[in-house]
Amino acid sequence: MRSVAINVAANTNEPGFRGPVYPDGTFEYIPIPESKPTAERVPTYADFDFQTDVSGVADRPVHFDPEFPEAGGERYTYGDEHGVKAGPLSALSAGDYLFFYATLSTTGGGDPPAWASPRWGAHVIGHFRLARDPVTGEQYRALAPADRAVFDSNAHVKRETFDARVLLLGDPEGSRLYETVVPLSAPSGGTDANWVVTDLSSDSGKGPWWRRPMRFDEAGTERLLTLAEEPPAAVDP
Repeated sequence: MRSVAINVAANTNEPGFRGPVYPDGTFEYIPIPESKPTAERVPTYADFDFQTDVSGVADRPVHFDPEFPEAGGERYTYGDEHGVKAGPLSALSAGDYLFFYATLSTTGGGDPPAWASPRWGAHVIGHFRLARDPVTGEQYRALAPADRAVFDSNAHVKRETFDARVLLLGDPEGSRLYETVVPLSAPSGGTDANWVVTDLSSDSGKGPWWRRPMRFDEAGTERLLTLAEEPPAAVDP
């Protein structure tokens, strides 16, 4: 068993703000905007019941990827067209894990809790346990229509031109959007990696680590799954 963690969700580039994380560790998952034409109508930000004020982008279509049923999706699916992510994701196998982390703004007023960075931080927000081996773009194009159907709700499949280099399907019994985050940033600041990054993952925690895919071996994956069951304050070496 192994895993990869990748950066997803709203950020200061697109749509111009981050989702919030609150003092109790709860958060709001806000996807990025859809950047390409779609073959069918996709939800806009106004179609989601966000607590965050999204009025400035209310009419923009949403690239709902990763897709979580807890957030209104049909299945646990993820697709990616970028080689930097598609490469490590394609190397996973059925039963491995895909973790999703997002940069979130620390909100709630007053001083942040001891586990949180003051302004923003990177946090794991959910995971998939893979129901099958990843499907490359070439493999997807060769699938029979009935076999493609499990990915019909994915944002890349809904584009006018299918462009994913890899598609992943989560097992509903082992996949979920978390209720509370697992912090990856240290309390000293969002750009400072904590021990989950430096001790458990393949990443050095130097440079813009919060944008890079991170690999975890079996022991690191098991520890991260354990932390996902604990409150954020449990992320203490």
